[in-house]
Amino acid sequence: MISEIVRKCRSYRRFFQDVPVAQDDLLEMVDNARLSASARNAQSLKYIVANEADMNDKIFSCLAWAGYLKDWNGPEKGEQPSAYIIMLNDTDISTNYWCDHGIAAQSILLTAVEKGLGGCIIGSVKREMLRHILFISEQYEIVQVIAIGKPKEEVRLDPLGSEGDIKYWRDAEQVHHVPKRSLEDIVLNFK
Repeated sequence: MISEIVRKCRSYRRFFQDVPVAQDDLLEMVDNARLSASARNAQSLKYIVANEADMNDKIFSCLAWAGYLKDWNGPEKGEQPSAYIIMLNDTDISTNYWCDHGIAAQSILLTAVEKGLGGCIIGSVKREMLRHILFISEQYEIVQVIAIGKPKEEVRLDPLGSEGDIKYWRDAEQVHHVPKRSLEDIVLNFK
């Protein structure tokens, strides 16, 4: 069911790097993004898929991981993603991708979960460095990078505490905890 897949669709930041992600699986993820809703039906998003070690190393060097975890610089070798999907906006089609990037990213991640994989949307990207390393034309705006792989960590959803702290954290066993507001806190009733 979709509810179960949504609950499993977390931001995973540690992976079994030695478990490959097939090119066909990456293309299916992008195809599901392609078929998703698009503002004005402009369909200006384009993608670069990567699942080879050399390319992955180049992409990894351009990313920042988990801003709330101040003492962690990202996954170590052996725990890095085994694939990436770089999302671009083709400015020859449109200079505004509206909400398309969120819709497309969620479609990609839900497809990944369905395949027993996981991922993380990364917005903290050294865009000019990535553009230079991968020879990405100025026509394409780098929107975000989605890391994909077999998750190597447990992510738990916790009720938001009374102090209201939304920051995710890791416990001594390296379980990643994500505080979530309750349904009652987000559904408003105006009468």
